[in-house]
Amino acid sequence: MPLREDRLDAILHALSDRTRRTLLKRLAAGPAMVGELARPIAMTRVAVSKHLRVLEKARLISRTIDGRVHRCALTPGPLLEAERWLVDYRAFWIERLDALARYTEERNSDHR
Repeated sequence: MPLREDRLDAILHALSDRTRRTLLKRLAAGPAMVGELARPIAMTRVAVSKHLRVLEKARLISRTIDGRVHRCALTPGPLLEAERWLVDYRAFWIERLDALARYTEERNSDHR
């Protein structure tokens, strides 16, 4: 279980940053070179590369290197892991909120 939790931590950390989410959105359209990814973002190529390394660590992207050309591609598997975790918590909170609503309704009907 700790390994799964560590993976989820890495995925959620990677997704917590707006720049990294922007990079993932771009890569959802297809693979791109690092320079192409950096061009529309208002930061240095070095800074964009740091964000890409975080995405790689979380296994959200893969990188192939051909000489000096680095091409990145989206690997959606970890997004499915995060989605499963969110779905589990959604069910938990819906159940809790439904129970709270029932309790509130019962208390209000008892006081009438």
